[in-house]
Amino acid sequence: MNPEKDFAPLTPNIVRALNDKLYEKRKVAALEIEKLVRDFVAQNNTMQIKHVIQTLSQEFALSQHPHSRKGGLIGLAACSIALGKDSGLYLKELIEPVLTCFNDADSRLRYYACEALYNIVKVARGAVLPHFNVLFDGLSKLAADPDPNVKSGSELLDRLLKDIVTESNKFDLVGFIPLLRERIYSNNQYARQFIISWILVLVSVPDINLLDYLPEILDGLFQILGDNGKEIRKMCEVVLGEFLKEIKKNPSSVKFAEMANILVIHCQTTDDLIQLTAMCWMREFIQLAGRVMLPYSSGILTAVLPCLAYDDRKKSIKEVANVCNQSLMKLVTPEDDEPDEPKPVAQRQTEPNPEDSLPKQEGTANGGPGGSCDSSFGSGISVFTSASIDRAPVTLHLDGIVQVLNCHLSDTAIGMMTRIAVLKWLYHLYIKTPRKMFRHTDSLFPILLQTLSDESDEVVLKDLEVLAEIASSPAGQTDDPGTPDGPDFRVSHSELRVPSSGRANLLNPPKASHCLARHHVQCLRNSEYFQGSTGLGTPLDMPSHITDHVLKTPLHDKESYG
Repeated sequence: MNPEKDFAPLTPNIVRALNDKLYEKRKVAALEIEKLVRDFVAQNNTMQIKHVIQTLSQEFALSQHPHSRKGGLIGLAACSIALGKDSGLYLKELIEPVLTCFNDADSRLRYYACEALYNIVKVARGAVLPHFNVLFDGLSKLAADPDPNVKSGSELLDRLLKDIVTESNKFDLVGFIPLLRERIYSNNQYARQFIISWILVLVSVPDINLLDYLPEILDGLFQILGDNGKEIRKMCEVVLGEFLKEIKKNPSSVKFAEMANILVIHCQTTDDLIQLTAMCWMREFIQLAGRVMLPYSSGILTAVLPCLAYDDRKKSIKEVANVCNQSLMKLVTPEDDEPDEPKPVAQRQTEPNPEDSLPKQEGTANGGPGGSCDSSFGSGISVFTSASIDRAPVTLHLDGIVQVLNCHLSDTAIGMMTRIAVLKWLYHLYIKTPRKMFRHTDSLFPILLQTLSDESDEVVLKDLEVLAEIASSPAGQTDDPGTPDGPDFRVSHSELRVPSSGRANLLNPPKASHCLARHHVQCLRNSEYFQGSTGLGTPLDMPSHITDHVLKTPLHDKESYG
């Protein structure tokens, strides 16, 4: 610094003291600056006030000399104290040089910067809120500072800022969300703790509705839930729990569709806590949002079905997944078989497209536990859209659902309970949406025939029920069924022929399904498929005690498949 340079209205003694290496001398200079600025305030001399702040900023706080920077910081804090309530008029000029010092290599300087900013914010109070984002950004970096003194100073400033936000009704949440969405993906545990603590504060403020912006931070919250630190995981659990409470209280204002695929992704993670939490959220979403979740059925099934085969080590996840599966199945109704306009639901959000892609974010979980099926079915996150209509159509994307079911049934490594659940789904779909399902019979029929050789008796019985339902489906019947019991009877891969109208008594509900199951087993016994030539390169080795069981079992109601 040039000693001959004129720093008026700062006196030479003030300048010399500000550059001193001793804190006490710099403190004396700060008191002189405070007195000087008070005089300017009394005189309403804004030009001189600006000149003092500019000099302290450019010539001292941003100087190359470390002691000058320290003097500039304490001088700017003194200006703020002298200005009092008028400091809000000069906050930009006061705050920016201090925040620059947050990045200083000298830990003592970073500490003094925290101290200076604390004094500036303490005086300005609510007037600092227009500058909240830059303050938050700086604090989020200091939260991970390696120096304990700097971290301690930043925590004091952080608490002060939280008090100001809590007591004010002028907080700009809309402007803050993009910064929060960016910072929430930090991998530093202290930065994560800082982020979670702020979300907890914002959730607790009645005038701030963070639920509207939950789709933008939910993925990041699940990332933090997987942190190695127990305290951070616990804090994140609390935050997610608070959000879920709000969702249950105000389901009509929740953007379920925008969060569905976020849950699908995290329901497939290998972390037990994340998976269980995401599955619990999915259960609540299906029960609260109802048919709004139908477009995401293929993704949900991709996540849920493998969990049904979990052992007792993951009993909690298995139980919640089973509830999700049953609740989702109940959403499919005969209305979904109608070829025309889809039925609307009373939900203020536009129809989601489950094929929309998820923006790339660092550390996003993917892949499913214990399942080899492609988790991309319906796993894209929908583009955020405004609630522009009162009633939105909801469409059941049957192609994606059948693809997922076919995939899981074809996977020989998949658990027995999952295979049974898949067959129950197929049976349910053939009952509720027979016309639309008939288009998929060609692709499903070979794997259904292969499943007849499954080692599990229960799987085979469920498989037979599905085959019988295909045979009894009005969409699959033909005008010329031929002679079902003749020696030349063949079972087509595209349809199962049923007895002629002369035997229509066999088709009377509710006994039709099991009657046809008996009939089909008998036909299979007489056919080339049951004799060992399926045309698929795999012998059909269905145990005789299974077929005997089906033929001898009493007739039952079609709805007992569940």
